Amino acid sequence: MKGWMGKFRALTLFSILALILSGCGKENLSALIPKGYGAEKSLDLIILTAVIMLFVLVIVMLIYVTVLIRFRKKKGDKDFIPKQVEGNKTLEIIWTVIPIILLVIIAVPTVSATFDLADESAASESLNVEVTGNQYWWHFNYEGKEIQTSQDLYIPTGEKVYLNMKSSDVIHSFWVPAISGKMDVNPANENTMFIEAYEEGVYYGKCAELCGPSHALMDFKIIAVSPEEFDKWVEDMQNVDPKAVAEGETAKQGQELFQKNNCMGCHAIGSSPVQVGPNLTNFGDRTRVAGVMEHNKENLISWIMDPNSIKPGNKMAGKYPELSKEEASKIADYLLQLKPSSITAEDAGK
Repeated sequence: MKGWMGKFRALTLFSILALILSGCGKENLSALIPKGYGAEKSLDLIILTAVIMLFVLVIVMLIYVTVLIRFRKKKGDKDFIPKQVEGNKTLEIIWTVIPIILLVIIAVPTVSATFDLADESAASESLNVEVTGNQYWWHFNYEGKEIQTSQDLYIPTGEKVYLNMKSSDVIHSFWVPAISGKMDVNPANENTMFIEAYEEGVYYGKCAELCGPSHALMDFKIIAVSPEEFDKWVEDMQNVDPKAVAEGETAKQGQELFQKNNCMGCHAIGSSPVQVGPNLTNFGDRTRVAGVMEHNKENLISWIMDPNSIKPGNKMAGKYPELSKEEASKIADYLLQLKPSSITAEDAGK
């Protein structure tokens, strides 16, 4: 009895912990707190499915408990064989028709939502962004605007934004839980989806397809701002001068080192077809280094000197000359100055 009670207590403890921990997480990284059209549609289907499953569970448990109590063998009862119902057509029809009805109730709204979320009729009149998945970062090219960014995707609130997605290497999966559902990003074909954010804010995205050793670190953000702020951001990004000289002596030296070490061979500033490495046009406006570390100079220096220790398997590791900490510090000063817009992720939602 002691051993059984110990297991029961452990099970009870783990059950309570699971219930408590299920409420943990970030508000803008939860499919259960929708802030966009696609996420709202998905939550409606989740609730519908959960209610139906709960209904089935309650009915089955009621029948189960009723049978246990009513037909249990009582003291003094003689052995007997219960009445067999094998081949009972009424029962066969009931437990065949009921699941079909429940599946239809789930299938109709699911199919309807699927077609709704796949609708591309408004694509030609909306903002279109080419999305490229790379190990282990995301590249965004705003079609017709000559703007390219990486890791941070700026969008206007209350408008559909169509994402035309493709991979440069392996299969990835684009997922921003608070705004919309998942979409696979393949190297062989282009998939399209639209996103629409209801309110301003920073929404966290994840790669939802195992794509290599740093899959769990392939984070990105969608930054939703008002249409007016988005237009201002677009104007600022379009006016970026890739050849602009950095301010301050150390930043100027960092810019020279950046060019001397051929960093521009992989990283672009401004609109450029280069996609070997992330676009750095608005690097100083970001809130994360490499998508995962707090955005500060010390972390940036660590990333420049040893990127493989932070994101194992990334394409930057081992391809650049070794830099001293002083040289990396100067390059960091230069990169942190790349702030073309007054609209930043930290301002979104304020």
